Formats: sequence, C-alpha cells, structure tokens
Amino acid sequence: MTTQVNIDAKQVAALREKTGVGMLDCRKALVEANGDIEAAIDILRAKGSASAAKKAGRAANEGVIAQAILPGARTGILVEVNSETDFVAKNEDFLALTAGWAKTLCENPATELETARVEAVTKIGENIQIRRHARIEVTGNGLVAAYIHLGGKIGVLLEVGAGKQETVERDEFKQLVRDITLHIAAASPVSIRREEVSPVLAARERAIYEEQTPKDKPAPVIEKIIEGKMAKFFAGACLLEQAFVKNPDQTITQLVAEKAKALGDTVEVRKFIRFQVGEEITA
Repeated sequence: MTTQVNIDAKQVAALREKTGVGMLDCRKALVEANGDIEAAIDILRAKGSASAAKKAGRAANEGVIAQAILPGARTGILVEVNSETDFVAKNEDFLALTAGWAKTLCENPATELETARVEAVTKIGENIQIRRHARIEVTGNGLVAAYIHLGGKIGVLLEVGAGKQETVERDEFKQLVRDITLHIAAASPVSIRREEVSPVLAARERAIYEEQTPKDKPAPVIEKIIEGKMAKFFAGACLLEQAFVKNPDQTITQLVAEKAKALGDTVEVRKFIRFQVGEEITA
C-alpha cells in the first residue's frame, strides 16, 4: 500500500523559489521525494528541468562582500555582511562600515565586532549581520589578491605562488593573478582540481547522470556515458580545467603554464575563496 505524502503550499513555493520550475512539477517532485526539498531538486534535474538548479542554494539576503588586503599582499580576507534591503547595501556609510570591518578582521580575525554591529543596527535602522569571513595568509613566495564584482554581490580571494620572490613582484605575475580572480568571479568553480571536489557533490552529480542515462544499453556503454558526463562536470567545476573566460580556447592550466614559461619560473594556484551574497553555506 502506497503512503500518501501531504505536500503543503509553502513547500511547493519554496521549491519554486529555488528552481524556477512550475507549480505542478514541483508538487510531483516533492511527493516523489517524500517532502525533501533537496531531493526534489535532484529529481527535477534528473528529469531534465532546465531551470531546476537555477536558484538552488540562494537565500533571500541582501548585503555586500567586503575585502581587505594587508600591506605586502600576503594576507587578505573576504567578509559577507547582510542587510535587510538592497537600498542599505548600496549606501555609502554601509559600504564604508563593511570595508572597515574587513580591515579589522584581516588584521586580527579574532576581533569582537558585536558592539560595533549593534551600534550599526541602531544607526542604520535595519538588521545587520556579519554572516561569515574567510582569510588567506601566504606561505612561501606568493601573493594574495581580491576582486569584488557586481557592486559587492560577489567577492574572490586568491593565493598564487611562485618559485622565486622576484617573480611575484613582476607586473606580468600580478596581471595573471588579477585575470584569474576575474575568471573565478565569472565562472564560479567549486575547487582548484578534481581531486578536491567534495565526494558528496561528485556522488550527487553521478547519481543524476545515472538516472538520466537510458537503461536499454549494455553496462559498459552506460558507464562510458556516465564517465563522459562526469568529465564535463569536472571541466566546468574545477578551476584548472575550466576554459578561461577571456580566451575560451585556453584552459586555466594552459594559461598558467604559458605565463610561467614567459616568467621563467614555476607558478601555482594554491587557494581561492569565492563568496556570493545570500548563497547557501556548505561545510
């Protein structure tokens, strides 16, 4: 006997907000997923709903991503500060406040800012939250750079190393780092290389491809199709495998190798952080 799952309008609305899919399809997916919204998103994707992941993971928060780089470009930070409205997020006083908080936390990430936050709430008249911050400190030869995109909605922090410190000080190296930060903002990679992709994320993608693959083919053919889809997933998700946004005929790996050869040194993309206002925070 099949158990009837009760799906209410709020669940349907929440799934529609995350996916952009029609009400009827959302309700069917929720029934199939026993009311689990994340599982319903996977079901919609597996069934080929083009917009199923369109809004997945986005929260209805306003605010900005602020950044700070300490002198010497060896330590940097990104900070997400949320407000209730975009009007406040664009206010010059709010932007100056968040920039100051970023500098303070970059100098000392253990600094207590709760008093300052409460004062800001009182002054501005909206709920303001310091949602998260992440800091990079360079080890060895290298530098850290930041880029803020879309008026503060996206922020990137990047560490790139080199074999020799004199390489780090060259304009060509600094331009390479800047180009990669711009690329990360636009291309939204999830990791630098495929072995760093979360096993949970990779397994989730594979399960979707397995569901999409026709079952009337021999097992080796099915596996080859799935592996092909996974290769495309990694190419889109891993920074070094992505096509460079300024030159799609060249991957980031090829770009770095080309610049390293011109600089006569080794160059390594070591670490990056990408924040987007309101996105879901994953472990």
